[in-house]
Parts: sequence; structure tokens; C-alpha cells
Amino acid sequence: MVFRCQRDSWARQFTTRVVSCRAAELRPEGGGEPVRGFQVVLEDTILFPEGGGQPDDRGLIGDVPVLRVTRRGPEAVHFVPAALEPGAEVLLSLDWERRFDHMQQHSGQHLISAVAEQMFGFKTTSWELGRQRSVIELDTPLVTAEQVEALEKSVNEKIRDRVPVTVRELAADDPEVETVKSRGLPDDHAGPVRVVDIEGIDSNLCCGTHVSNLSDLQVIKLLGVEKGKKNKTNLVFLVGNRVLKSIEQSHSTEKALTSLLKNGPGEHVEAVKRLQSSVKLLQKNNLNLLRDIAVLIARDFKSKPAPKQLFVLHRKEGDSEFMNIIANEIGTEETLLFLTVGDEKEAGLFLLAGPVEAVENLGPRVAELLGGKGAGKRGRFQGKAAKMSRRGEVQALLQEFISHQNPGA
Repeated sequence: MVFRCQRDSWARQFTTRVVSCRAAELRPEGGGEPVRGFQVVLEDTILFPEGGGQPDDRGLIGDVPVLRVTRRGPEAVHFVPAALEPGAEVLLSLDWERRFDHMQQHSGQHLISAVAEQMFGFKTTSWELGRQRSVIELDTPLVTAEQVEALEKSVNEKIRDRVPVTVRELAADDPEVETVKSRGLPDDHAGPVRVVDIEGIDSNLCCGTHVSNLSDLQVIKLLGVEKGKKNKTNLVFLVGNRVLKSIEQSHSTEKALTSLLKNGPGEHVEAVKRLQSSVKLLQKNNLNLLRDIAVLIARDFKSKPAPKQLFVLHRKEGDSEFMNIIANEIGTEETLLFLTVGDEKEAGLFLLAGPVEAVENLGPRVAELLGGKGAGKRGRFQGKAAKMSRRGEVQALLQEFISHQNPGA
């Protein structure tokens, strides 16, 4: 079946009747618990069911929101949270902003794919209409920057030429169907076949919604290419309103950087490079200071007349190297060390060092108390901790262990 949305992609409202309504569940796209609701079939619809690489529409049936539209053979199935009475006349309202965005991206894909094949022989093997950007998979291992630039220039020239886009229907057994480009029809396809023509440029079997003139696309921006699978290349693009939104976001970022860096947009890159160099130098100096502090902490502990059998230390700033330097300087043959770095009440790193047998016994228990994971060998057990606030419990465990080892202490 060809739906009203496919015959008139510009229709925003439409009156029809409910054919059937049955209880069902919808699994959210992002995962989670299924949503209970109803699957509604209408006599016809202006809400496009997902297919051909194009996502489904959103809208209202009366005042009931449509959460998903899928195709089941010749039917469009609308998932709604409230039941509708079969036979009732209802008014469909379309989420036009979402629909027009999909029309722009889909027609833009047809144009880019056709011109890429004409100019360079790059065939399109698949495409994806994403929420923020869209991707065309080209059957070539390499697309150069010069080819991307030439392709972008060509498709935008055709937009400015105001080339018409038309949609026609053919019977499934019409011999002309065999002459039109296609990646094949679904196994459960029923009814006429739709052909989308970009005058003088492309003719393609397609079930999606499209603009009526290339000028409706406004502009196409090719963002570049990414390595695809099996010797293919992914071409990333934006069409129409998405280009405007991208420019708006970039301009906002540019204004924020101008304020932060205290210079003009043309100097942002050099300013960031200088900041990166400064940060690297500061990080190097900070690491050297941490190493010096670690050595001083260890020497202070060892200088005491009767060093304790348990050494506990927490420091917010530090890393694994900081803890290991302390352990190396103090020595772990007789002293049990419990060292932690990071936020006092959240996540961080820990090191348990000491006599081999003691560490093998206590290490997994320490990790469990801290809600973390770790591994150890040769008298050291270290890892990540999720619950640094439980350091006191670990210290009590270690103190109890030492007391049992030395009853008279």
C-alpha cells in the first residue's frame, strides 16, 4: 500500500478512521522496560512508518500522542498509549519539524549518491539518517578531500538550479521497475512501487518522503569521510536546517572561546596550542613535586624511633606512581601499607603493600570493602575504588589483622 504521507509529503493534518486497536507493548529505542499501549491501524495515514533508511514520524491521533509507527505488510501500525475506538473518525496531526528534517536529509542523500556515482563512480551501498548527522556508505576504500570538495560544490549548484523532484507509482509487475535503481523490495511489500525522480539526475525506487524541488534542501554540507567496513568509506553530511543549526552551535562555541581566550577567532588554535604546552609543563612539574613529596613522606615515616607496623595515607592529588614510590622507599618486608589517592568520598585508586602472604590474604577483601576491583603480585595489590568513604573500615580490618599476628602488641 502507498500511504497518504507518501502521496503528499507536505500534508500536515488528515482525517481518517480507526480500523483496529489492540493491546501491545513497545520496547524503547534506548532500552529499558517495555511501555504498555495499543497498536492502531487506520484507513490511511500521513505518519510515515520507518523504512528505506528513514525513521518514522511522530504526531497525534486526536490528542493522543503517537510514539512509534511501523509497517506490517500493507499496513502502518501506530503505537499509542491510549485505546481508540474502531470505526471512529480521527484527526491526524503531524510533527512537521521532524518530518521536514527527514525529507531534507533523505532527498539530500538521493542527490549526493547520484552525483557521487556520476562524477567518480562511487556507488552507495547503504545510508543512515541519524539524529544529528547522516552517513552514506560508499563502495570505495578511498575518497579524497579534493573529491569531497568537488562533490559538495556540484550538489549545491544543483540545489541553486531548482531541479524538480517528482514521485510516481508503478505496478509491481511493470517492466520499467527493472530499469530503475533499487536495493530491492521488502519480502512483504504489497501494492504499487514508488519511483523518486530528480529531473535529469536520478531515478530510484524509494518508500520515503521527499521534497518537491531541490531548492527545498537549501544547502548541503559534507562534513568529511570516515573509514567504513570492508573497504568502504562513510561520507558524513548535513542538509538544510541541520546546516543552520550546526552554524549556530559553531558560532556560539566561537563566541565562548573568544571570551575565554581573549583573542579573535583566527587566533583560537594558536592560543589553545600555547595553553596545551603550558599544561604539559605544569603536569610534568606537578609529577616531579609529587615524587619528591612521596620520598619525603616515606623518609619521615622511617625516621621515627619505632616505626609502626601499619602505615595509612590518603592524598587527593596523586597517582599509582606516587603510591608505589612511597612503598618502595618504606619497604614492605615488615610494614603493611594502605595508600589511597582521589576524592575522599567518591572514587579513586588504592594500594595495599606489605608481606606477600598478608597482602594475598587481605587484598581481595580490601577491594571488596572499597567497592572496587584490583589485582596483585609479589606483595602488592592495587586497583580502583568506588567507595573511598569506607577507608576507615579497611584501616580497622588491617589493624585487626596485625593485632592477631602480634597478640602482645
